[in-house]
Amino acid sequence: MAEQVNEHATADRRPLASRSTGWAQGLAKLLLKTSATPNAVSATGIGFAALGGLAFGYGPQHPWLFLVGALMVQLRLLCNLLDGMVAVEGGRGSPTGALFNEIPDRFEDSFLLIGFGYGCGHPEMGYVAAILAVMTAYLRAFGASLSFGQDFGGPMAKPQRMAALTIGGVLAFFEAVLFGSLYSPVIVLAVVILGTAWTCARRIGAMSARLKDRA
Repeated sequence: MAEQVNEHATADRRPLASRSTGWAQGLAKLLLKTSATPNAVSATGIGFAALGGLAFGYGPQHPWLFLVGALMVQLRLLCNLLDGMVAVEGGRGSPTGALFNEIPDRFEDSFLLIGFGYGCGHPEMGYVAAILAVMTAYLRAFGASLSFGQDFGGPMAKPQRMAALTIGGVLAFFEAVLFGSLYSPVIVLAVVILGTAWTCARRIGAMSARLKDRA
């Protein structure tokens, strides 16, 4: 997710082990040698997600596009990682960082999940997954507005959803090429839907319990 330095405390950032890796820090340092801003990096993620959604959608006609979609998922996540590092570690946060912290992610999730739904032949599942993904973000933000902090827990938060789509894209490619069928992406998307619904329910339950304790 996009994080910006001035608008969000470090404690509110999604905990990512990849931030401390050498390759991530190296890429962030390279970006900091340019004029790149966190907001520009965030916006670039939308482009990757849109391309990924299109690639997934046309995957049944050209199976190699499933691999392109999986790659675009990872490039989207890379943008989500680096924008925060440029903002926080690089000190390049901006007054509009709060907008770029959330809005691009909602488009990116929707583009990829809806595209994957079309790719597996069940667009309605993609729309349901996209709605649930937006709901998890709403519940996270709502919990923060109640002074409960940011709840990034799963079992199907953004990192898990994107990992599932990446795996699903790879599986879809091999299944389409070897067997001419596309059952595996349907199963993957069903898992994403069920897991995301569970995530919503868990976050609602956690907020409910804390509100009762507060009363």
